[in-house]
Amino acid sequence: MIARANLAAAVAIAICALPQLPLEPAKDSGQSITGAFEGWYANADGSFTLLVGYFNRNQKEILDIPVGPNNRIEPGGPDQGQPTHFLPRRQWGVFTITVPKDFGDKKLTWTLVANGQTTVIPISLNPLWVVEPFKDAGVGNTPPVVRFESGGPAFQGPPRGIGASFSAKPSEPLALTVWVTDDGRVPPESRPRAGPPVTISWSQFRGPATVTFADARPRVDPSAAGKATTTATFSEPGEYILRAQANDTSGDGGGGFQCCWTNVHVKVTVK
Repeated sequence: MIARANLAAAVAIAICALPQLPLEPAKDSGQSITGAFEGWYANADGSFTLLVGYFNRNQKEILDIPVGPNNRIEPGGPDQGQPTHFLPRRQWGVFTITVPKDFGDKKLTWTLVANGQTTVIPISLNPLWVVEPFKDAGVGNTPPVVRFESGGPAFQGPPRGIGASFSAKPSEPLALTVWVTDDGRVPPESRPRAGPPVTISWSQFRGPATVTFADARPRVDPSAAGKATTTATFSEPGEYILRAQANDTSGDGGGGFQCCWTNVHVKVTVK
């Protein structure tokens, strides 16, 4: 509940500081991309994790921005594990950065240049931005659990490292199978929805060329321990990172409270 209160206060401050702007329809392309600092949380070893997403203001345009002058996190970068493939609209908590316990009041900045427009956001341990992505203290909800083998290692909450690695050949479909389960708790603010209580979606996070999914949102089968299968086809050789996102009834971004959903990164070497 503390995290929710802190987040609400920070959002209120940010909104009050914004100038009054005229309403403008969203555009399909030509707009900027802004990083989105979701918040931070403490780790058991004394280090801290910074949780970061982004907002692509385009309704339809997908942009690829390689790590470098136009996509950099500093100091310590330019590569801090950020995406290079940017989907339209808001994408929540897509990567994390771990900083040491003595990080203190230091600050990182993420600079993005898209369609000739530059945006820069600060990333820090501001106490207003503490989040609890592993459990909603108010209702006890926890993120879905993702496995790449039935009964295999579990991944839950924000992404850390690589969850699974695969090899593929150009233009040949690669089978992607996950098992997704959830605690079934429903936050009171959730909107009713039909179908299984948890969903899985696949997207490209990094890579030198196009990835095509046979079904980017395969159905989760509760009668098969939450099994969901699709394929990904890669147009060119290279190193790719895919993102598997599991959502429960709290929805994208947990309704803005950063819990409860799971992101896992998958590495694919295509040659």
